[in-house]
Amino acid sequence: MPTEIKVPTLGESVTTATVGKWLKQPGEAVKEDEPVVELETDKVSVEVPAPAAGRLENHAVKEGDEVEVGAVLALLEAGAAGKAAAPAAQAAPTQAAPAPKAEAQATPPAETDYDVVVIGAGPGGYVCAIRAAQLGFKVACVEKRATLGGTCLNVGCIPSKALLQSSENYHAAGHDFAAHGVLIDSVKLDLAKMQARKADIVGANVKGVEFLFKKNGITWLKGHGKVEGTGRLSVDGKPVTAKHIIIASGSDSANLPGIEIDEKVIVTSTGALELSEVPKRLVVIGGGVIGLELGSVWHRLGAEVTVVEFLDRLVPGTDNEVAAQFQKLLTKQGFKMKLGHKVTKAEKTKKGVVLSIEPSAGGAVETLEADVVLVAVGRTAASKNMGLEEAGIALDKRGRVEVDAHYATNVPGIYAIGDVIAGPMLAHKAEEEGVALAELLAGQAGHVNYDAIPGVIYTWPEVASVGFTEEQLKDKGVAYKTGKFPFLANGRARALGMTDGFVKVLADKQTDRVLGVHIIGPAAGELIAEATMAIEFGASAEDIGRVCHAHPTLSEAVKEAALGADNRAINI
Repeated sequence: MPTEIKVPTLGESVTTATVGKWLKQPGEAVKEDEPVVELETDKVSVEVPAPAAGRLENHAVKEGDEVEVGAVLALLEAGAAGKAAAPAAQAAPTQAAPAPKAEAQATPPAETDYDVVVIGAGPGGYVCAIRAAQLGFKVACVEKRATLGGTCLNVGCIPSKALLQSSENYHAAGHDFAAHGVLIDSVKLDLAKMQARKADIVGANVKGVEFLFKKNGITWLKGHGKVEGTGRLSVDGKPVTAKHIIIASGSDSANLPGIEIDEKVIVTSTGALELSEVPKRLVVIGGGVIGLELGSVWHRLGAEVTVVEFLDRLVPGTDNEVAAQFQKLLTKQGFKMKLGHKVTKAEKTKKGVVLSIEPSAGGAVETLEADVVLVAVGRTAASKNMGLEEAGIALDKRGRVEVDAHYATNVPGIYAIGDVIAGPMLAHKAEEEGVALAELLAGQAGHVNYDAIPGVIYTWPEVASVGFTEEQLKDKGVAYKTGKFPFLANGRARALGMTDGFVKVLADKQTDRVLGVHIIGPAAGELIAEATMAIEFGASAEDIGRVCHAHPTLSEAVKEAALGADNRAINI
């Protein structure tokens, strides 16, 4: 009579567990006390051993199932011999046939390890994996880092925002609190403690993703993923099969020719997050989001910051009026700007780095000396060393994976999302694509509205935008109207002492439909959500203006700007 393998007692007050991973498959021989299956709870991870030697008959539950203490997990035929694995020489054909091209392999193997395998556990990848698991797929996620969360959670969005907040508090204590009647005789910086706080925040976030994987029954395949073709990939050389393979490998920091990154004195964003002391002089190459955010961190902590930008403006793609105001405010804060210039040489010295720069259009060369140089000239798709080209997957000239409207590559069964495909390199854009693709694979109507993807720059003041800029509307020949409201006229902004900036609403001149919203000022990154909702659901400027906004709040500036599109603003 078969022996039952049951869920053991897991501890006080623990009554259920999740089946994490089967370590033995039906038909395999097991020894007494040999682990058969892994169980996961919120508190512990345990391996359930075989109560006797024998052959595993079947699995009574699937990976990801929730089971109660005492429930039957599998049946074991005690004392029976298990099936032996075929020798490698017998398993392979006597004469190797040429490998088929990826394009010709239209369907995955009949039996696969997983329904969905996602390569990359950044915001796009882990969100896609979770949504796919929610929809009933058997899911695995490949990640070579020691922790989940990708660039964003480990060395990008989350740690940079932690330092931005800490540096903002430090600066406010030394410069702004006195105006509120809070007098501090001496403000001291403990950079090591600030960095430790950042590390704790990162740790909590990445552990949170690992918990979500366990909660949703997602297998973490640790190692380097390589695509082999339809239905086939490998993780550190070990073969894995899947009905659907999703590439969510993200992006890497871009560099300039002839500049050697050492992450000590010439750094990318990764190194800039880990500096152990405040540089006296920091030169930021690139006037985009990453450079200005990290430049703000170190400027607030005492660094002299110079921004070198190839174009004659900051943050390309941002509404021109907002960008001009942004530059004025950063300059007022003490940033030095070398716009319309390019770096031609970076020479390390005993004291730091000497940069050679010249006008972008050509001209006299000058030098800049720096203790640290931050190279922030954008990011590139992380598509190398993954077997993509060998598998026949088409890439564009910038190394991004080419996909159709449903995120499918030219190779059947292989898809891509996030920074590795075209579009803005934003974590939330990748997340939306991950959800949409998972739903498409489940036969649902997954969709992303790319006209309603907000962008935020987390400097002070913040800059946020969604929809079209004035320049884009002019290029398209769209007749529009503008409503603008300054934070100087907002009661809450005055109470906060944060009156720089404005809200601008762009609406169709005939229909009043909101086409774009651009904000520079306090909490812009939070205020933009209302505007994004309006664009997503086709709201008019009047719709926003007729919504009751709490008083006094910064959000009233959005309402007033919307009313202003029809010359109806009340408080200006």
